Amino acid sequence: MKRRFRLVGTEVGNGQGRYTEALEVLALCSGIIANNPDLLMTILRGSDLGVAKRSKRLGIIYNLQDTTALETDLSRVLTLRRAGVRVIQLTYNKRNLCGDGALEPANAGLSDFGRQVIAELEKHKVLLNLSHGGQRTRADAIAEAKAPPAITHTGCRDLVDNPRNVYDSELRALANKGGVVGIYFMPFLRESGMAHAEDVIRHLEHAVKVCGEDNVGIGTDGGLSALVMDDKARERQRQFYEDRKAQGIAAPGKAADVFNIVAEYNAPRRMETLAQDLSRRGWSQKRIEKVLGGNFARLFTEVWGS
Repeated sequence: MKRRFRLVGTEVGNGQGRYTEALEVLALCSGIIANNPDLLMTILRGSDLGVAKRSKRLGIIYNLQDTTALETDLSRVLTLRRAGVRVIQLTYNKRNLCGDGALEPANAGLSDFGRQVIAELEKHKVLLNLSHGGQRTRADAIAEAKAPPAITHTGCRDLVDNPRNVYDSELRALANKGGVVGIYFMPFLRESGMAHAEDVIRHLEHAVKVCGEDNVGIGTDGGLSALVMDDKARERQRQFYEDRKAQGIAAPGKAADVFNIVAEYNAPRRMETLAQDLSRRGWSQKRIEKVLGGNFARLFTEVWGS
C-alpha cells in the first residue's frame, strides 16, 4: 500500500504559543515515525545515519528554525533535546531575543541571551544553526561558539548580494571552527528569477574555494519530491509569497511567480544529477561524496556523538 506523509513544521518568528506548538508538532512527527518503522526513523546520533541507510529508511532530523520557542527559559533546550531535537537555528529573518535576523535593518548582532543559548546548546550537544541570521549576529555567534556550528542553507554573498547569503569572511570563520555551510536551491543564488544548475554549481565552487572541501555541503531548503508546475502550484506560490510579504519575512528575490526550486534538479534523483554535473566539471569522487553528505555526517557525529 502506498503511504503519503504530510510535511509539518512550526511557525517561525515572534509570536505566542511557540513552545507549546513545537512540542505538539514533535509529538505528531514522532507518532508518524512510530507508526511507520519500516520507512522512517529519527536520527539522534551520528551512527543513526548509517543505520537509516543500511535499512533503507528515511532518516528524520528534528530542527527548530528559530529560538522563539525558548522564550526566556534556557531549560527548554534540554526538554526539546529529550523530545528528539538535534538542530536549533538561532534566529529567523527578523529579530528575536538572541539577535537580529537577516532582514532586520539594524544588524545589531548577538545578544547576551544569545550567548547563553549558544552555551546551553553546546552543553546538551545540540547543533547551532546560523542560517537566516543577520551578518553581525552570525559573525558574533561563530566567534562565540566552542563546538563547530553550521549554516545549513544559504548562498555566497560575495557572488550575490542578498541578505540571506553569507560573506566570505563568515564562511572562513565557520570553516576554521570545523563547521559546515550548506548551499541551497533557492532564488537567492542569482540576482533575479529562479535559480538554475549553473547557479548552484557556481556557489558550490566558490564556497569550496573559500572554506575548503571539508566544510561545504548541500542544504536545499526544499522537499524530496518534484514540484508539478501547474495552476494549483502557481496559486500556492502566490499565496505563500503574499503571506510572507505581509509578515515582513519575504527576502529580496522572492516573488509570486518565483518558485523555490532549481529547474534542472526538480526531481527525486536531484543529488545524482548534481553529482554527475560536478563530475563533468572535474570534481573528484571523494570531493563529491563529501559535499553531497559526508561533511554534514561528520559534523553531526562530532556534535551529537556516535
